[in-house]
Amino acid sequence: MASRQGRAPDELRALVIERGVSRHAEGSALIQLGHTQVRVTATLENRVPPHVRGSKQGWLMADYALLPRSTHERISREKMAQGGRKQEIQRLMGRAFRACVDLRLFRDKTLIIDADVLQADGGTRVASILGGYAALHDLADRMVRSGKLTEWPLTHEIGAVSVGVVDGEVRLDLDYLEDVRAEADLNVVATREGLILEVQGGTERDPLPPGRFREMVDLGVRGVQTLLDRYREQLR
Repeated sequence: MASRQGRAPDELRALVIERGVSRHAEGSALIQLGHTQVRVTATLENRVPPHVRGSKQGWLMADYALLPRSTHERISREKMAQGGRKQEIQRLMGRAFRACVDLRLFRDKTLIIDADVLQADGGTRVASILGGYAALHDLADRMVRSGKLTEWPLTHEIGAVSVGVVDGEVRLDLDYLEDVRAEADLNVVATREGLILEVQGGTERDPLPPGRFREMVDLGVRGVQTLLDRYREQLR
């Protein structure tokens, strides 16, 4: 059955990625997933947090922010530094990126991924992960080409996508109007090979049968693989 702006339930929104959008950052990307737009930079700093010192590897951390007028109402810059949602998304991003970067190649250094949402229409956290990987790819490509790295540091191609149950139907890649109506929603982070890094989410109303949960996860993994096919073409 057709749905949202003519998309079928298992159809993804359009994905557009532009690398190298910042002249100053070591890596950067601008991603557009449907109407959601996120600008991501990757910074390399010569320091590590105390818990990593002496471990013979580097560290990676992430920061996420909704910029003023990225949503229907203006979000003040002061409020961007608050809230459990921001911290939850940052932790999700950090775990995802640490799983795909060989941090031994960045000994005594910290990679910082900054995702700034320019326009939000659902899926900002998954778009931030997609954009963050593109920014890391940009950083890795520049460092390998310049001789600053002798090995490719990204161990997996990773992506993320949302899956939800809306009006009793499982749908892939929810926009905002679907997300606010979803009876259940998940964010699936996976690799090109179909390995799962994280599944985050749950129900808003009734409990989910295990079969329906597995259906959502399987659809999410297939969606990530499709996104990464589109991704690879644009990262060249």
